[in-house]
Amino acid sequence: MDIQNRVDPSYEISLDAVKQRAVRGVLALTGRTFVLNLITLVSQGFLWAYLDEYQFGVFWIVSAVVNFLVYFSDIGLAASLIQKKEKLTEVDLKTTFLVQQGLVLTLLAMLYVLSPFISRHYNLSQEGLILLYALGISFLMSSLKSIPSVLLERKLEFGKFIIPQVLETVVYNLVVVFFAWQGFGIRSFSYGVLARGAVGLIVIYILEPWKPGFAFSKSSLKKLLSFGLPYQANTFLAVFKDDGMTVLLGGILGPAGVGILGTAQRLSQYPLRFFMDNVTKVTFPAFSRMQDDTAHLERSVTRSIFFITTLVFPTMIGIVLMAPVIVELVPRYNKWESALIPLYLLSVNTFFASISTQLTNLLNAIGRIVLHFKLMIMWTALTFAIVPFLALKYGVVGAAGGYGLVGTSSAVVIYLARRYVKFSVLESFLKPLIASIIMGIVVLTVREVLPHTLFSVIILPLIGFITYSLLIIFLYGSRIFEDVRKTLNSIFSI
Repeated sequence: MDIQNRVDPSYEISLDAVKQRAVRGVLALTGRTFVLNLITLVSQGFLWAYLDEYQFGVFWIVSAVVNFLVYFSDIGLAASLIQKKEKLTEVDLKTTFLVQQGLVLTLLAMLYVLSPFISRHYNLSQEGLILLYALGISFLMSSLKSIPSVLLERKLEFGKFIIPQVLETVVYNLVVVFFAWQGFGIRSFSYGVLARGAVGLIVIYILEPWKPGFAFSKSSLKKLLSFGLPYQANTFLAVFKDDGMTVLLGGILGPAGVGILGTAQRLSQYPLRFFMDNVTKVTFPAFSRMQDDTAHLERSVTRSIFFITTLVFPTMIGIVLMAPVIVELVPRYNKWESALIPLYLLSVNTFFASISTQLTNLLNAIGRIVLHFKLMIMWTALTFAIVPFLALKYGVVGAAGGYGLVGTSSAVVIYLARRYVKFSVLESFLKPLIASIIMGIVVLTVREVLPHTLFSVIILPLIGFITYSLLIIFLYGSRIFEDVRKTLNSIFSI
């Protein structure tokens, strides 16, 4: 099978293999993400000590500008290749590669022309401008990885897919922390993104050899765009809503304000990056191949949301409860006390995103891309109507509160998704929510009694873990052990 996969990129796998590889893929990605986020969290801890709010703010503003341009480099073709029911052909791959690289080079030229304006508008130093160029070069290297990445995702070979990501993360964090420690400031990020891009590009071509080439097929492009353009329209709105808002807030709050807000956002999103991203990465191609198996699709959606929320909900509550203790205990973190209230407000977004993101992922996979597009229009409109207004009126706290309010609108996705797939609301996220709230009350009560010392930093998470585990076992009974057994069987059966 491995030989066939290498010589024939269009090779397709059976539904049974999809189910098994999806389980293995989720667990492989979860294991990868646990390690990577642990590395990133340790790295971030050092950076919070070595760098200030302004330097973080410059990095996030410049990254948002480049990410905004990155959107236009794909027009949804990579997602179309993954979602396509029929076998892929070399013409499909090379046509996509040609279009993508043409767009990337055009966008890099635009970035170079616009860089003086960007530098003046945000008062960027020479180091900030160099970071802008470094991110542009990294963008080019990332685009060259797209076809090998698509081939690995389509075959659900996430065991291989995670290797370049692991190496990229390790190299990036080591480089950034080392140069920040040496006092290089913003230049630390520039060296890090260049090293990350080079390592990832080399490794992915070793793991999934594909000879780059150019071809152009009007019929192939037209068919790919029929899914790709609506998909990319959703991506555009997501980029416009997130990175576009960061660019706008840079003018309202300034780099230091964006640094505080970005730090709070980074903390609030750690549970999603740890757990949710892994599941959605696997379930999009998996759900796409289950479109005609309604019963199994319903069970898979319920279990995937349960997997996400069972891990995200208690982790988010834990972060919210432990952050004040850690800021108080570590002297170098005292400067981040102003990020605590924004963190509390932004956590609302995390709770809703852990459910809604998987459901919009489902809508894409079953071809309801237009409905997802309408939802993205709603979220984008709400974000730009609420967040800047509150930011102007109440500063960083107002912006965070605006994001929290917009997050609550995600409840509508649950209703809409259940019109197509009757997943269980109770089993998927209500029970984990109940268990998490009770756990939070217990930990908060103990936190108010214990003195804030290193001992409390260790004992409070332990109390939370034990409490939550017992509650989940009580609410789900022996089924939780049966699911673990089935999962292990799926892992070792292939």
